[in-house]
Amino acid sequence: MSDAYASIQSRIAAAAIAAGRPPEAVTLVAVSKQQPWEHIAPVLAAGQRVFGENRVQEAMGRWRDDRDQVELRLIGPLQTNKAAEAVAFFDVIESLDREKLARVLAAEIARQGKTPRLYVQVNIGEEPQKAGVAPAETDGFLRLCRDLGLPIEGLMCIPPADEAPEPYFTALAALAARNGLEKLSMGMSDDFEAAIACGATSVRVGSAIFGRR
Repeated sequence: MSDAYASIQSRIAAAAIAAGRPPEAVTLVAVSKQQPWEHIAPVLAAGQRVFGENRVQEAMGRWRDDRDQVELRLIGPLQTNKAAEAVAFFDVIESLDREKLARVLAAEIARQGKTPRLYVQVNIGEEPQKAGVAPAETDGFLRLCRDLGLPIEGLMCIPPADEAPEPYFTALAALAARNGLEKLSMGMSDDFEAAIACGATSVRVGSAIFGRR
């Protein structure tokens, strides 16, 4: 695992430099969801401190004893009945995708006095099977979130799997720029270098580090 992790770090740095950006401008989010601890431990020991999880309960079980060592990002869909736990446990929630969830998160943030950083998930390919705000509705949704006092840090997307990702990454970057957002969570194991070339500030890499589940 540590060799694969080092290779990904090197590739991220090279992609950033090729794009005229410093390597530290891109955060690696190691996607630890559904991975056994024996796969995660060597990567943690190698110095990785930002991890992505898909499910609230699974993350709480996995990271409870090591919570103070890492930054945890929720990158999977969030049910409103798990919002209180997500606000309490995660540093970043990347899957804000609908008005009901926005309102529940705003209420929980006010109640708990804890404010995770938030990303709006955009269904950049407008695929019916995927979550996310439609691109044409993103400006209005961001206005709603801001009116609720939510601290939106950036946008997140998953482009269609069977198409070139660059047009979708470019479209997300344009949406972010138009709305004054600097952070872009885009790119996974198969396309993170393309995402970095298009302006990604964080990439979510799982199988290329940990292997296929």
